[in-house]
Amino acid sequence: MSVFSHHEFDNHQQVAFFNDPASGLKAIIAVHNTNLGPALGGCRMWPYISDDEALTDVLRLSRGMTYKSALANLQLGGGKAVIIGDPANAKTGALLHAMGDFIDGLGGRYITAEDSGTSVADIQKIGERTSYVSGINQISAHGGDPSPSTAYGVFVSLREAVYHKLGRTDLKGTKVAIQGLGSVGYRLAAQLADAGATLYVSDIIQANVDRAVRELKATAVAGDKIFSLEVDVFAPCALGAAINDKSIAQLKASIIAGAANNQLASVEHGYQLHRRGILYAPDYVVNAGGIIDVFYQRKMIEDNYGADNYADDLNTKVEGIAATLREIFVRSDNENIPTFVIADRVAEERFTDPKSIGQSGLAATPLGSLV
Repeated sequence: MSVFSHHEFDNHQQVAFFNDPASGLKAIIAVHNTNLGPALGGCRMWPYISDDEALTDVLRLSRGMTYKSALANLQLGGGKAVIIGDPANAKTGALLHAMGDFIDGLGGRYITAEDSGTSVADIQKIGERTSYVSGINQISAHGGDPSPSTAYGVFVSLREAVYHKLGRTDLKGTKVAIQGLGSVGYRLAAQLADAGATLYVSDIIQANVDRAVRELKATAVAGDKIFSLEVDVFAPCALGAAINDKSIAQLKASIIAGAANNQLASVEHGYQLHRRGILYAPDYVVNAGGIIDVFYQRKMIEDNYGADNYADDLNTKVEGIAATLREIFVRSDNENIPTFVIADRVAEERFTDPKSIGQSGLAATPLGSLV
């Protein structure tokens, strides 16, 4: 398994591997960039079919976190952790403690939080062995869980994309196909239903689909058929690479805006969307609500920030994602350049020149106090 020559390496600052036979833990932590501050990103647990698949995922995800924090104007770097295993039956207290030891050994270069396959309770367990955890502040709006903020950020992004592409000032009657109904995808679906959107949903867990049909009056769609629906918006909210050679040929939606990380299997797919006139809302802009939430949770402790200030500033910042998207969309139209290229350029300018980030962000140096 090559690292430095890996096609997703992208000048990562550090990639660490950990194996603990006693607990069964096999994990990888990737630190992409710490120019703006300590690398913060979720800890994902997934039954990867190979070690190489896990490495590819963690490299892509950590890079995305660097860009996400930069575009959200946060003084944080990008990192990610993956645990190789099925969260439904391989997760134990001993495994999570071992993961905490692994994270602690990096000395604060990487700080973890919830992700697919892990929960607030899991991160609390990891936190019993390291101080480099976040997303567990019990006095925050959702008991530390950042996924509601992620979902809300996706909602305001989707609404902005619909206005830009279709000229609609509300979402009534807008047809949205949602792939993935996890903690973020289902919350997004609920907000869209409240706004009057018509929903089509798919998920690998049938119970999630049944719940959406029952509670949100959504229409269930089987497997890959979600890509070929005649809808206004396709919202990928599952794992990455949803926009690939197979799916892109089927797409009939005019907008792509969803919660999943790394939605484009390759940059060429982003160019294909642009040539076809499909408006792509770059995923690491759209799904930044969670990292913004974690940032303000940490600010509550670091700056003795009150809960009321946290809630007000968090909502304002998450809703501000729409303005960032608007600027990207307009520049894309004016310059005839794909939206993801515009977003990449802005992010790279920021994390290669830390002075470009506003001074209201969290200080990057006192790592141990940022939990």
